Amino acid sequence: MSPSGEPALQALLAGMEPVLDDALYVFAVDVPEEQRAQLQPRMVFEEAEGTTLIVEKAQADAAHIPYAFACRRITLTVHSALEAVGFLARITRHLAANGISTNAVSAFYHDHLFVPESRADEAVALLEALAQSID
Repeated sequence: MSPSGEPALQALLAGMEPVLDDALYVFAVDVPEEQRAQLQPRMVFEEAEGTTLIVEKAQADAAHIPYAFACRRITLTVHSALEAVGFLARITRHLAANGISTNAVSAFYHDHLFVPESRADEAVALLEALAQSID
């Protein structure tokens, strides 16, 4: 593995070791500064249409901000290279084939999947089975 992460698709799939976060997350957009100061977002991303935050649902509720998509976060603990080809495509295709929507976020060390709360345990089981199927 390179110091900047694993680039090989087979190694990534075999070593992904998904971990389900206990917290419930939501997506919020264009949160006013006075409310945003109360939050500790997991992600902030600026788009032309607005600034998206991924925050714990409990924080969003406490700050009284509107949100969408109650979800759980699955962290793929393998250190994936940012230039790795096909890793998230293979994973999201596998989950989609089983009717599970996925919002993927890539950070420097790991990839994170935000999946519907009601399907989170099933998503982890599917990912574990995929990892075990890799030769």
